[in-house]
Amino acid sequence: MKKITVTELEQALKGGPSTIQVVDVREPAEYDSERLEGARSLPLSSLRADQAGLSPQEPLYVLCRSGARACQAAEAFERAGYRDVRVLDGGLRAWVEAGRPVLRRSGGVWSLERQVRFAAGLLVLIGTALGLMVHFYWLGLAAFVGAGLVFAAVTDTCGMAMLLARMPWNQRPAGQTCRRP
Repeated sequence: MKKITVTELEQALKGGPSTIQVVDVREPAEYDSERLEGARSLPLSSLRADQAGLSPQEPLYVLCRSGARACQAAEAFERAGYRDVRVLDGGLRAWVEAGRPVLRRSGGVWSLERQVRFAAGLLVLIGTALGLMVHFYWLGLAAFVGAGLVFAAVTDTCGMAMLLARMPWNQRPAGQTCRRP
C-alpha cells in the first residue's frame, strides 16, 4: 500500500474519473451525501475485496473520510492479490480542505465520525446526569464510554462506529443506486 497526496490523486484523475479505479469505502449514507466524482462505493463494513469486480493489475485508489478505513480496505485488497493499492492520505477530508471538487447532497446523513462524537458525548452526558440525580452507579456509563474511546484510539478501531455503520439510516436500500446530486 502506498499513501498518496491530494495532488497525486488529482494528477491520476486528469484523464477523467472513469479511466482509473477509485474506491470509496465509507458507508452508503456518507457516500451519498458527499463523494468524489467517479468513485465507486464499496463500504468497508461489507467489503469482499476478492469479489469487488476490479482489475488487480491496474492501480487502485482507495479513500474514506480521513484515511483510516481506507488503510484497512487497502490491506484487504492486497491480501486479495491487488498489486498497486494507493490510499489518499487524509482521505476525502484532505481533498475538500485542499479546495478540490466533490459531489454533495444537502440534508444527508452525518459522517460516521460525527455520529460517533455525538453518540459518545450524549452517553457521557446522560451517564453523568443520571449519576448525579438518580444513583452514582450511572457514572459507570460515562466511564465505559471513556474507556471505549481510549481503546478506539489505541487500536485504531471503533466498536461504536462499527455499530453505527449498521444502523438503518447508514444503509442504502437493496437495489438503490446513487444518483448525482
